[in-house]
This record gives sequence, C-alpha cells and structure tokens, in this order.
Amino acid sequence: MNITRSMIMGRRIFKTGLTNFARNAWLGVAAMAVMVITLTIILFSIIANATFSNTIQQFTDKIDVSVYLKDSVSVSSRDKLITQIKNLDNVRDVTFISKDQALAAYKKQNENDASLQQAISQTDNPLPATIQIKPRDPNKIESIKQFLEKKEITILQSDKTSYSGDRKDAIDKITSATSFFKKAGIAGIIIFAFISMLIIFNTIQMAIFNRRDELTIMRLLGASTNFIRGPFIVESILYGVVSGILSIVIIKTIFTVSARAFEASSLGILDIKYSSNYFSSRFLMFLGLQLGVGILIGAVSSIIATRRYLKFKTSK
Repeated sequence: MNITRSMIMGRRIFKTGLTNFARNAWLGVAAMAVMVITLTIILFSIIANATFSNTIQQFTDKIDVSVYLKDSVSVSSRDKLITQIKNLDNVRDVTFISKDQALAAYKKQNENDASLQQAISQTDNPLPATIQIKPRDPNKIESIKQFLEKKEITILQSDKTSYSGDRKDAIDKITSATSFFKKAGIAGIIIFAFISMLIIFNTIQMAIFNRRDELTIMRLLGASTNFIRGPFIVESILYGVVSGILSIVIIKTIFTVSARAFEASSLGILDIKYSSNYFSSRFLMFLGLQLGVGILIGAVSSIIATRRYLKFKTSK
C-alpha cells in the first residue's frame, strides 16, 4: 500500500514538475543558457586535455638521441656502451642501427632523388653505425647528455651527438599551452557553474513567489514537504537534462563545422581529427557526464532555494 501510494505521489510530482517546466520555459531560458555554456566548457576542457596529451605523446615518441660510432669501435666496446646507456635512469629504449641498415634507410628516404642515389652508390658506405636512445622524460634529457659527453664515451663517436632539440621545444610549447587551458578551463567551469546555480536559484525563487498563494493552500490542506518541494526539483533537473543535450549538440557541431571550414585535420596545436574521434568513441560516456552534471547543478540549486524560501524543516 505504501509503495503504491509513493508511486502515485511520485507520478504527480513529476507531472507537476513537467507542467511547471513548460509554464516557466521563458523564465528558465537564462538558466539553461548559462548551464549550456558551463557544460560545454566542461566537455571541451576534457576533450582538449586528452587531445593535447595525445599530441605531446606523439612528439615524445619521436624524440631521440643519436650516438654516431666510429668504424674502428669494436663489437665488445659497442655492446658495453649500449649496456651502460640502457642502465641510465631516463632511458626508455635503445636501438642499434648498423652501417648497412643506416645506408638502406638513407636510400629509402631519398629513393626519389636520382643524383643522391647515384652518388651514394659510387662510394663506400659513409654512414656511421648509430645508437638511438629514447628518453623516458624529454625534460630530463640533460642527464643522458652529460653521460655521452664523458671523455671515454666521446672518443668512440665519429660525430657530435644529435639531440632532437626542435621537437623538445615543440613539446615545451604544447605542455605550456595545455597547462594554460587546464587552468582557464577550471576557472571557467567554477565561474559559470556558480552563475548557473545562482540563476536557477533565482528562477525557482520567482516560481515560488508566483505560486505563493497556491503553496500556502497546499500546506494548509496537509501537503507534505516533499510533495511541495518535489516539482521544483523536477523542474530544475529538466533544466539540466535539456542543457546537457544541447551542450553535446554544440560540441558535435563545432567539430563538424571546424573540420569542413578549415579543410584540415588540425587547428593550430588542437588536433581536430583526434578530438572528433575521441568525442565520437566516448559519446555515451560524455552524454551521461553532461546529463549527470546538469542534473546535479539543477537539483542542488533547487534544493537550496526551496529550503530557504519555503522555510521547510528537514525533519518533516
């Protein structure tokens, strides 16, 4: 009996909340507009952060240190050097490229240049054997550099050690941009979330004021606290649901329009293609996130508003 009664009351609360949502549609436009902005910033920040992290990883994978060995270096000396390099803390991977392998790679790289192909074929292999080092952290490449500049190591090298400085500079710039966008995104989320809650708070306050006589009669007739408060919470939750859906549509539209308008897979350091794929592959997760955050903002704002302006006691 109690379950049936609760279900009937729940349906009535939802129906009344839906009616109030439709009745106060114009009143809720401002609340939903700000909430849409908030949710869009949240989602865009997540996608941008993932995109920048992927870009940094791609650059990191391409960073290496090349050690060029003299032809006179013995196999034992070479193997000993490789072992020492592998034991360095900041070394992720070490690859040895022989003279023949280096020559084959050079020919393949310049296969369309007939003059270079002819020149290289008329001489002995001039390319040195190379040890390629992949660092774990490009920002700590100095420790590898110091090791390779030791006197007993430099005498084994035919040329100066090659460092991917340009790639490291690119990573530093992207890392700096990512840090800035993270901070800006968090600040934007906090500001707009507060504004959203404030506007919803005022919207519910106005709705309560407009229905104050009706609510007084309901209270006198014995309506419970939850029955009176419920429709306002449902109304606010609907604001969050609509805002969450709109924010998803906006993000999807931004990616679609950007890709077509710029006719490119990237925009500056933002890889549009990766961002779009990341968004599409996690669409349901992001939809759930947007709805959840929207519902949370709406419900919390409504509960605070009804508790303050209806002067309900939590014990009732």
